[in-house]
Amino acid sequence: MTLAWRLVTRTLHLDTSSPRTPKMCPSLSLSSGAWWGSVTKVGLHTKPRMPPCDFTPERYQSLPYDRVLEVHKRHLSPVLKAYFSEPLLLHQGHGQWLFDYEGNRYLDFFSGIVTVCVGHCHPKVSAVAQKQLGRLWHTSTLFFHPLSHEYAEKLSALLPEPLKVIFLVNSGSEANDLAMLMARAHSKNTDIISFRGGYHGCSPFTLGLSNVGQFKMTLAGGAGCHSTMCPDVFRGPWGGSHCRDSPVQTIRKCSCAPDHCQAKDQYIEQFKDTLNTCVAKSIAGFFAEPIQGVNGIIQYPKGFLKEAFELVRKQGGVCIADEVQTGFGRLGSHFWGFQTHGVLPDIVSMAKGIGNGFPMAAVVTTPEIAKSLGNCILHFNTFGGNPVACAIGSAVLEVIKEENLQENSQEVGTYMLLEFAKLRDEFEIIGDVRGKGLMIGVEMVKDKASCQPLPREEVDQIHEDCKRMGLIIGRGGLFSQTFRIAPSLGIAKPEVDFAVEVFRCAVIQHMERRAQ
Repeated sequence: MTLAWRLVTRTLHLDTSSPRTPKMCPSLSLSSGAWWGSVTKVGLHTKPRMPPCDFTPERYQSLPYDRVLEVHKRHLSPVLKAYFSEPLLLHQGHGQWLFDYEGNRYLDFFSGIVTVCVGHCHPKVSAVAQKQLGRLWHTSTLFFHPLSHEYAEKLSALLPEPLKVIFLVNSGSEANDLAMLMARAHSKNTDIISFRGGYHGCSPFTLGLSNVGQFKMTLAGGAGCHSTMCPDVFRGPWGGSHCRDSPVQTIRKCSCAPDHCQAKDQYIEQFKDTLNTCVAKSIAGFFAEPIQGVNGIIQYPKGFLKEAFELVRKQGGVCIADEVQTGFGRLGSHFWGFQTHGVLPDIVSMAKGIGNGFPMAAVVTTPEIAKSLGNCILHFNTFGGNPVACAIGSAVLEVIKEENLQENSQEVGTYMLLEFAKLRDEFEIIGDVRGKGLMIGVEMVKDKASCQPLPREEVDQIHEDCKRMGLIIGRGGLFSQTFRIAPSLGIAKPEVDFAVEVFRCAVIQHMERRAQ
């Protein structure tokens, strides 16, 4: 159940009043060879109308849009890239909604890169933050304050034994930096393995773990980090129709028995090959996201991580679960992504949803590994576990429990996956729909026969059309060919219906452009 602030049940209907946004397309199947003519005859005269919202944003009174663009160009990092040809200038958020400087409303189905888990400006979280800001902001770890201890108790209660020692930090990159240090300090080894396509941060150390081309430097770095094949059952060499822990499987066929996955066996052989040829006989560890985020919501074959963890431990390494995007109930069936694989990691890193957008992160490990770190270095963090962050973190955990957000993620996420799967069956350019809970990927292809990625400029057009109709979704994949869908955990089915209809309309508009 969700609280009243998140809006009552809505209904989906059509809007013909606004000429500024692209129009909605008629309900037509791509299986018919003559459907383009039908589209042209019917015309694009209506667009999906958003479910209502009972919130009115404040009037924007800051820098003009053109001035923002000028300041960005002159003074902010030239590496920073914004979505869309005309970047969104956002002003205010409420629940699952975002408002730009002109007062336009958008349904946020990307949550600030899979970060806002309980909704923008949740009243309980906001009230707790404001109260703490008026009491005490900062102490450093040289002094105690009760909020860090209260939070540590709440977080540790959500993790299985022996994962009970918590290091509070400020970002996912920082958390994974620390996890790398822990693995090396405990194992007394150097080599660390991570998947190709994996993303674990953008710091000098974690760049070695992140195996996405655009995050790689021409300069030397990432010493001791090694990549291994990602067991991608859609785009990889092996995959079938029973591989994933998801309501939606790939379109690939296989002859596997329900309880045995041949693709998993093949990918394990590749992992063994990495262990035998690319690293020392004794290694420090293995990093894995339970579901890859930046790479486009990639799911591994069931049972893969369990066997991989066993192989890593035989070679002296520890296993690290990167829960930066998958944790805090987002996957629905379990609170942590590693639990969906039936494994117990030695170290867990977490960020993003932990603070609902407030800078906060953590590394959780065993007493034994924590002791090894202490014997190696005096670890210190000026801002980690500050009073404001811990107050917010505690409030986020309370909201997830009080509003049954994990259960909602399971129910609504499954519903959304199945709705997007219908679009995959309808459109030749939607190659795959995958995910679990409210972490979903929709991969765009030239055609299902080749599964070649849809060119970036074509994906850009679909992305722009979704934005113009009021839907914000993300991008991922090595070729930016996958739409990443990860709304806050309290969304309702009418909002899903709106999002699916907008996406469908955007795809049909794109197909019409191609046919001209």
